[in-house]
Amino acid sequence: MIHLKGKKALITGGSRGIGRATALLFAQAGSDVAINFLSRKKDAENVRSEIEKAGRECLIFRADISVRSDVEAVVRGVVEKWGKIDILVNNAGIWTYGEMGSMPEDVWAETMKINLDGVFYACNAAVPFMKEKGQGCIINVSSTAAIRGEAFHSHYAASKGALVSLTKSLASELGPYAIRVNCVAPGWVDTEMCAEVFSDPAFRREVQESIPLRRIPPPEDIAGPILFLASDLARHITGEVLNVNGGSVLCA
Repeated sequence: MIHLKGKKALITGGSRGIGRATALLFAQAGSDVAINFLSRKKDAENVRSEIEKAGRECLIFRADISVRSDVEAVVRGVVEKWGKIDILVNNAGIWTYGEMGSMPEDVWAETMKINLDGVFYACNAAVPFMKEKGQGCIINVSSTAAIRGEAFHSHYAASKGALVSLTKSLASELGPYAIRVNCVAPGWVDTEMCAEVFSDPAFRREVQESIPLRRIPPPEDIAGPILFLASDLARHITGEVLNVNGGSVLCA
């Protein structure tokens, strides 16, 4: 019932984790997919191979999402190849440790450049093409940290909180152009980003027990809601934050 036939999607950070799962699910739903990678070319090529097996086309670009010229080059490359971008998923991001009072400025700056500036660069580059076509869909990947905060990761929480505000602002601004803008806010997810902390079995159990559904989801459980928001089933939804956290953070 959910399909993206004929759609062209750009997913940042699509070589692994949530981005990879989303790219593969979009392809299964009928969309051609473009992804970027920074250093893991092999991973990106594997994603492309899987997408091609599904009968869809995949473009891969080496790009640093924190560099405006890199992001603009990716958007231009997609439009030059396919003539449009129907769906933009801003997924690329980092999660690092930072204790307030001793956090180096470069740690704060790196998080903001990747998690927030990179989303701005992608939206700013893609929106003119969406306006030209008179339609589009943007999905930003935030975090439950944006809602509840996160000790020792305040820089991460701040960057993800900004994405919520950006989502709501762009939804209002771009709605008249038939461009929908929504946000998915995952809680804990079993990805490489969390591999180090989850290597401690006791901590993993503690996290799992803190989630009402008592499970730490794989990235595919986040890709599904992203697919829904990208589909026509969500055609009257914009400016929303869809929390996908097993009930660990409940908000009105």
